[in-house]
Amino acid sequence: MSRRTEQHPDLTDPRVDAPFFSTWRVGTPERQRLTVEAVGRTWERRPWPARDLLGYHVYAGLDGSTLMHHSQWTGEHAYESFVKVHRQERVDEIDTAVPGIERVGLGRYRRYRRYRSRERAVGDARVPGLIVTVRVDFEAEERREEWVDLVVKALGDDPEGHAGLVSAHFHVSTDGAHVLNYAEWESAEAYDRVLAAPSSAAWERVRTYPGVKGRTGSRYQHALGLIPG
Repeated sequence: MSRRTEQHPDLTDPRVDAPFFSTWRVGTPERQRLTVEAVGRTWERRPWPARDLLGYHVYAGLDGSTLMHHSQWTGEHAYESFVKVHRQERVDEIDTAVPGIERVGLGRYRRYRRYRSRERAVGDARVPGLIVTVRVDFEAEERREEWVDLVVKALGDDPEGHAGLVSAHFHVSTDGAHVLNYAEWESAEAYDRVLAAPSSAAWERVRTYPGVKGRTGSRYQHALGLIPG
């Protein structure tokens, strides 16, 4: 069966070869809450759809109007099988409970998980109070990994300035167009302190890196976790 969990997903799980992220627009904080409840009910009353789905998590956008969905699959073939057999009945039940949801799109990311990560330190038991995602679009595919390397180096050079950062995980899209950074922060206040701090030379190299077409950032709180059980 499907059961709820308070645990955040483990983005370093070596079994995850196909991490997917998608966004729904629901309009208001009340519709956010109702949609999360509908997703939970819909999944809990059904068997877990596939052993190749390791976890499914929903996040409420602090903008009050969006939800982010993150599913962890062992491979894309498993997701495609889920879509053919199980997805539509779940979508129909959720849409009946909360009509008018806009499903913006699905982001698929490289096999073998994230490209690189700044992983949680050994013994760090902090529960993230804020999830920040930043999508960075590039003009050329070869620019992506060098940019990620610059970010990881800048984080390593400034551990005290980023003390509120629990972990950061970089995902390279399968279409070659962008990188998604999924970052776990201790709190919104900790993240805001970093944004307000003077920029170092390393971070200026990140911000002015050539070939970046655009950046889009969003803030979330973990709202629902579902795992087999």
